[in-house]
Amino acid sequence: MSLDTDVGLERGGFRLDARLSVAQSRTVALLGPNGAGKSTLVAVLAGLLPPDRGRVSLDGTVLDDTADGTHVLPHRRPIGVLFQDLRLLPHLSALENVAFPLRARGETRRAARASAGEWLERVGAGERRAARPGELSGGESQRVALARALVAAPRLLLLDEPLSSVDAAARPELRSLLRDTLAGFSGVAVLVTHDPVEAMSLADRLVLMERGRVTQAGTPEEIQAAPRTSYAAELVGLNRFAGRLERQADGSGLLQTPQGSVVVTWPGATEGPIEDVLGLVRPADVALHLARPEGSMRNLLEGRIASMTVERDRARVRLASSPPVVAEVTAGSAVRLGLTEGLTVWASFKAVEVTLVLP
Repeated sequence: MSLDTDVGLERGGFRLDARLSVAQSRTVALLGPNGAGKSTLVAVLAGLLPPDRGRVSLDGTVLDDTADGTHVLPHRRPIGVLFQDLRLLPHLSALENVAFPLRARGETRRAARASAGEWLERVGAGERRAARPGELSGGESQRVALARALVAAPRLLLLDEPLSSVDAAARPELRSLLRDTLAGFSGVAVLVTHDPVEAMSLADRLVLMERGRVTQAGTPEEIQAAPRTSYAAELVGLNRFAGRLERQADGSGLLQTPQGSVVVTWPGATEGPIEDVLGLVRPADVALHLARPEGSMRNLLEGRIASMTVERDRARVRLASSPPVVAEVTAGSAVRLGLTEGLTVWASFKAVEVTLVLP
């Protein structure tokens, strides 16, 4: 099973210009910040938004082609969709909601209800078959919506923020259900999310979107090895510095970016200067100080703490320095230093801790 998409669309000032290719049956996670165009691309794949230009084909079957006017209507596409807002029909029972796609394709009521009942059992919602959406919890509604997306044996499964409406307590169990379901799915699955944990636990390939465009695709390891944008670097937990590398008189390198310069170790016998170089630094390798530190650190950056988030025993601190940098320290260290948003601090890291990716 394969999916090939190259489409363009403009709506209300937003422009989508996206290419997406899945060469074999697998699960890909579509990640990006709010407004990146993820849900818009899903709507195009589902047939809900005809593209202004381009082509969509699923395993050789053309679903959209603006060159010859092809546009397969949503209910005629071999797809299943789990919408972010679920879209369960309020006047139908859970069983009837799951049976609805089969009834729409002409199956008898008995056959459709039998298949729907089997899928409700598979997703652990069999006991709620008679309940209407208003009587279901968030987790139960999610299970019913998942069963409805799968009941017609789709070749393409679209999951738009599948865990967004579920409370934190129910999320691990539903994530496990999704993982098991996707492992047994023989078609192409596209998971839309802004949560890297969700993406990396459910998908084997990541596709990153920013401002309506696909900016990078690959495994988490491939993206971590060479993130192409600041969003990609943040997603995989790395600081990213992109610019021109020049050799200094002392033999070290200076990576000059539009936001500031970073001292690095010169890459072997390479001649300089070199354009389009990436420098990567782990946030854990960035130390924070209340006063300018002394010592052998080659990179010292002063800046205001723009934001700080604490998760479990780690604090992630974003510094508005030149260039901007993210540091990761223990929660205890953050308390000891009195780190708060707006505080001016110093960040330091060694030149040898900057990993260079040459063009």
